[in-house]
Amino acid sequence: QVQLVESGGGLVQPGGSLRLSCAASGFTFSTYTMNWYRQAPGKQRELAALITSAGDITKYLDSVKGRFTISRDNTKNTVYLQMNSLKPEDTAIYYCNAFNYARGYEYAYWGQGTQVTVSS
Repeated sequence: QVQLVESGGGLVQPGGSLRLSCAASGFTFSTYTMNWYRQAPGKQRELAALITSAGDITKYLDSVKGRFTISRDNTKNTVYLQMNSLKPEDTAIYYCNAFNYARGYEYAYWGQGTQVTVSS
C-alpha cells in the first residue's frame, strides 16, 4: 500500500537548522511531483515547497525562500526539506505530499506529518 513516512522534525532554537525526510513506497515515486505542506496552529495548511518529478523545477513559499531547500533522490524514493535560519513562525506540522495527474485523474497521497517547533 501507499506510504509516506516523514522524519526529522523536532525542537530547534531560532536560527537553527533541521532536515526533514519523507520516504515513499507503494507508488511510482519518480513520476510524482513532491510537496511539503505545513500547518501552524489555528492556520490553514499552506504549500511550503514543491519539486517536480525529475527534480528540475522547485518552487517555494515567499516566506521560506532563501532559507529552505527541497530536493529528492529518485533512487531512494525520498524527498528532503533542508530548513535553515529557522524562525518561530516556521513552527508547524510539516506534511509530505505526492501528487500526479494522469489520464484525467488526480492522484494525491499524504504522510502523517512531523512536528517542527522553533523556540528558545
